Amino acid sequence: MSEFKELIKSFSKSREYVRDFFVYGFKTRDDFGGWSGRTYDNERRRLESWLSGYVRQDYSANGKNIYLSIDSNLLDTNPLYRVWKAKSFTDNDIMLHFYILDYLQKYPKQTADAITDGILAQYDVMFEPQTIRRKCNQYAKDGILAKEKSGKEVLYCLNPPFHKTLSAHPGFANALAFYQLFSPLGIVGNTIMDNASLKNKTFRVKHSFFVHTLEDEILLDLLDAMHAEKTVLLTVKSTKSGIFREMEGVPLKIFISTRTGRRFLCLYLPKPKRFTAVRLDAVKKAEIKEPYPDYQTVKEHLEKNKASAWGVSFQNSNRRHLEHVKLTLHVNEQFEAFIINRLEREGKGGVIRRIAPDTFCYETDVFDANEMLPWIRSFLGRIIAIETDCPKLNQLFQRDFAAMYRMYFGEATEPAAEDDMEESNE
Repeated sequence: MSEFKELIKSFSKSREYVRDFFVYGFKTRDDFGGWSGRTYDNERRRLESWLSGYVRQDYSANGKNIYLSIDSNLLDTNPLYRVWKAKSFTDNDIMLHFYILDYLQKYPKQTADAITDGILAQYDVMFEPQTIRRKCNQYAKDGILAKEKSGKEVLYCLNPPFHKTLSAHPGFANALAFYQLFSPLGIVGNTIMDNASLKNKTFRVKHSFFVHTLEDEILLDLLDAMHAEKTVLLTVKSTKSGIFREMEGVPLKIFISTRTGRRFLCLYLPKPKRFTAVRLDAVKKAEIKEPYPDYQTVKEHLEKNKASAWGVSFQNSNRRHLEHVKLTLHVNEQFEAFIINRLEREGKGGVIRRIAPDTFCYETDVFDANEMLPWIRSFLGRIIAIETDCPKLNQLFQRDFAAMYRMYFGEATEPAAEDDMEESNE
């Protein structure tokens, strides 16, 4: 039987469990499929150790469920950052960390061979020069060490302590506090603050999507690929069926929903020559591949097409280029001018016309009209007519209207759409 360990080598499995506990807190032990009960117990114990102050328990007819209760309005940092700081290490890792840093504190600008000999002479511990070199190169990449060439030799020395940089720039501490709460990859700012013993005493976020930090490892790979203008091979797990599939394409931009906070990767698929959007929390692995020679060209095409995208979708089921939507609304002109203002503010360039007293028409052309459904539903009670060349939008609206009618009046006057019809995108 394997011994339980709080520290982890791979983040992927723990990422799934933390997300499920955070987002789907109603799940019981039996609802976590795909892994054994022992795996569930180990991940639950890790979660309770990492986030003990936020773990809650509840009981239902199906059994006990564990969930996370976090109020972003009260917190000075993202508690899920603790998950990133639980990586396992070997005895050699921790020994080398202190040996190298202590030796370079006394003798700066040394080669890997000199550091190896110095550790043997000072601490009576022998390591392979190649092991020392790999560790020093890793620390140089992480910014702990500085690396420079002197002739044929590579010299390593300590970078200045971060607290000296902070003292030279007094406003930098507040910038870090703001960054670690608001920005993607905020774990970087949080780690720097920890190392410098800083606390966020200034900022709080009323509505924050803490769970997004679990996607930042994938996000970093995607941003690297975008910066290098390379293609990526994605391993994607369907959020509905749970089936894994691979997609290869050109990563162009990260879209963030202002309504739900959900993040999407806009990917160009060279073979079918079209854009698609992939939920970032569905991407399990991103492997950077070869440079894409026409990267700037497809990026320019994306910028042109964005004007006709209501959300993140650039395609529709009928394969037409654009779908037309016409919305006729009853608006009391004397008391409801805010409705017209809202159409102008949220309508994304659609045309607004007054066609009769207290009657207005809104028209637009978009790639995927289904994405408009949540916004259209918000005008319920003022809608006179919906006209569109997207049959699915009509079906979904009628289904939702019938469901609401049944909720309030007990039976629907209109038949609901097909039960197996998919929901529109966020």
